[in-house]
Amino acid sequence: MKIKKYIYLFAAVGGLTLTACNGMENAPGNQFTDANFWDSPDRAQYVVNMAYAQMYNAGKMWRDESLSDNMIDGRSTTDQRLMRMGQATPTTGIFASEWSDLYGGIKTCHVFLENIDAITNLDAAKKARMIAEIRFVRAYIYFRLTNFYGDIPFFTKDITVDESNTIGRTSHAEVMAFIHQELNDIIGDLPSRNDLPESENGKITKGAVVALQARAYLMDSDWSNVQKYCEMLINQPETYGSYALFPSYRGLFEEGNEYNQEVILDRAYVRNLLTWGEILDMVPLSKGGRVADRVPQQSLVDSYLTLNGYTIDEAGTDYDPNHPYDNRDPRLAATVIYDNYDWSANVGDGSKGEVIHIDPAGDNTVDTYIGTGSNTTATGYYTRKWFAPQATGDMSSGLNIIMFRYADILLMWAEAKLEQNQMTADVWNSTVRAIRQRAGFKTAKALNFPADKSQTELRQILRNERRCELALEGLRWYDIKRWKAGSEYLTQPVRGASFTHDIPWKFTFDENRDYLWAVPQSQIDLNPNLGQNPGYGN
Repeated sequence: MKIKKYIYLFAAVGGLTLTACNGMENAPGNQFTDANFWDSPDRAQYVVNMAYAQMYNAGKMWRDESLSDNMIDGRSTTDQRLMRMGQATPTTGIFASEWSDLYGGIKTCHVFLENIDAITNLDAAKKARMIAEIRFVRAYIYFRLTNFYGDIPFFTKDITVDESNTIGRTSHAEVMAFIHQELNDIIGDLPSRNDLPESENGKITKGAVVALQARAYLMDSDWSNVQKYCEMLINQPETYGSYALFPSYRGLFEEGNEYNQEVILDRAYVRNLLTWGEILDMVPLSKGGRVADRVPQQSLVDSYLTLNGYTIDEAGTDYDPNHPYDNRDPRLAATVIYDNYDWSANVGDGSKGEVIHIDPAGDNTVDTYIGTGSNTTATGYYTRKWFAPQATGDMSSGLNIIMFRYADILLMWAEAKLEQNQMTADVWNSTVRAIRQRAGFKTAKALNFPADKSQTELRQILRNERRCELALEGLRWYDIKRWKAGSEYLTQPVRGASFTHDIPWKFTFDENRDYLWAVPQSQIDLNPNLGQNPGYGN
């Protein structure tokens, strides 16, 4: 696809030469200067696609997952694990690296906006669209920044070194108001999915703008606006693009089905050219894994219903603890690899009899559980979702990473309706029921609207549905943050399968600190005007 080719080409060519003294002064690259770069539409396109690459990537998704209760970095003492254990300080590396990366993306956007007029032979409509794409990227990056750091340094032009070392922080509310206004302003200059030629698959569309609006309002629990923007995608396909659930849940995460009708926006990768490799340290060693570092937790496995629609602990459940993975929500097998996992049935390549053995009481294989600190899984589980090596022996993946998809829109809409006391059987049937039918549920208990449940009970059902449907897609920590449910979900002991030993890490959560990250100490040293977030000193 053309966008994939552009991204790769810019990575090979390089970027602009700009000096950098701190995270807000990061330069896009090191080969061209402003004087000789801005002379052709192709050069402008390279910068646009570089901004796409800086907006989001597989590494960010997986690091976000490690902040949640879905996964644990079981072998390495990562910054995310330190954060979960309450041991992070303003000098913890991830606070500075994320800050630097995101402000580097902001820099790219501002350099583009301040130089695009120098290209005189650029079609006006194309120019307007490129500007809209850049402004979307900037809005997305500012959204990520304010979710992590709260009040942030905020500016809408390229700033000098002196300015970056004296600027203060702008309130979260003001940043969010800017994001919403930006998205409203640019939507008219972008095509809908319906008008997008195949050669431009992966580019930002009207649907992506609406989806980001919905997610941004979701983070602030602005339910009426969440409903408004979700309904724009649900009810106005002729304007904002036609989207629908893809028939196969597993198929959503296969290269052959990229850019399907459920995908609203994704981060494009290119097999053999532009790839990501985090899956190398998450899958069974027998399937090409190096070590099992980031692995699923038991609490994620426990969240999946039985195929008949029961939770594993409710009255009348048909869950069998002696066969804990039998007759479960099919999304479990599409997401997590467990003991006696039938790999052959899930690969679909026609092979027979290939089973993953993890329980040490069974067959001893390279995947068998040993304990924490070993090369095998610390929890008794490996990752299945997003497994798509490009070739035997090469775990680099060209699989696109989905940023927004239609199932999320449906679940956001259902939650907004519930929180406004508007949940009905019709809303349930067009959201949760449809999603569960796609997953493979068939029983009335699993599919029918539970009209006897209170709003509190329905809230828990919807929250659990989000967890199962969107597991390992980088959204769980943000859900916990917006629900203000850190103490509920992030203080529980890390558990593994029944055959694992006690996992030694004690997780904690400070309600007065841990919904925000620390402002990096390196930035405060440069600019004391930034101040520090509560609970981190200063």
